[in-house]
Amino acid sequence: MTSDNLNIPGFVDLQVNGYQGVDFTGDDLTEESLHSACENIVAAGTAALLPTVITGPQRMYRKNLPILADAVRSPRWRDILLGIHLEGPFLNPDPGAHGAHDPAHIRPPDLDDLKRLLDWAQGTVRMLTLAADMPGADRVARHAVEQGIVVALGHHLAGPDDLKRLHQAGATVLTHLGNGVPACLDRHRNPIWAGLADDDFTITMITDGHHLPPAVIQTFLRAKGVGRTIVISDASAAAGLAPGRYSLFASEAVLEENGRLYNPQTGYLAGSSSLMLACMNHLASLRLADRAEMLAMGFYQPLGLLGVRPESLGRSTTLCYDEQAGRFSLKTTT
Repeated sequence: MTSDNLNIPGFVDLQVNGYQGVDFTGDDLTEESLHSACENIVAAGTAALLPTVITGPQRMYRKNLPILADAVRSPRWRDILLGIHLEGPFLNPDPGAHGAHDPAHIRPPDLDDLKRLLDWAQGTVRMLTLAADMPGADRVARHAVEQGIVVALGHHLAGPDDLKRLHQAGATVLTHLGNGVPACLDRHRNPIWAGLADDDFTITMITDGHHLPPAVIQTFLRAKGVGRTIVISDASAAAGLAPGRYSLFASEAVLEENGRLYNPQTGYLAGSSSLMLACMNHLASLRLADRAEMLAMGFYQPLGLLGVRPESLGRSTTLCYDEQAGRFSLKTTT
């Protein structure tokens, strides 16, 4: 079997919460731990990423956002860390909708609150996920778009009218569609159907083998098309660690041998234990998209969403693909 060089350095991930015990939302985040995590993420096949900060207390944002901002602007990371993704705190606090986010720190959409977060991030926020069905979401979205931030919608119970209103305010993406919702939904009136039906939105989806069953991934691709679909990992701080119990997102999480990561009290998933290479290989194993389509969803389209040229990325590895095996791998180039 031979693997073809694809002339790209790896995949691009719009949502990475941490890696190998380093939590980008954690109280113990330091410049050194951030750099170590990012080195290992890049070595595992992620060419560029948005480090993601989820919902937390104000003191966490005040401390962690400047650490991340300094890294984003540094010569070492500026072509790899493409900005910060704020997932929250403006989410729906209802059970199921808030997912792994601590509802105690979820806040109503507030323009002054957003401006404070953006100030702490020193102009490096590139993506904001908020709930479309919360009062004031459109005002917050409109200001974020004016700052050049990609606005995504998720962790909500939004219907078609909510999505339309937020699209008019500038939102263009639906964050990890099919997740961040209650396990039981109205069979017709729910945010998944609304998101699939609205052609104004690109979706992101987690293809780690646990967040979405194959039939759901196939349905999403048929409804949205490859051109409006982006793969993300949603990797958590437990990604890259051995199976066991961990403190994660202000609660306990169990990482099973098969990679499933979940909160044992609620049964809901607690992010992913996989990085982009594993997510793309799971997608490849389903044989639902060809090589060009997978590269679009895992590399070119996330860069395009952020307005980043592919040739601007660093290149210490080359991505390869074995067509017969249906598997991506990396080859070191330096």
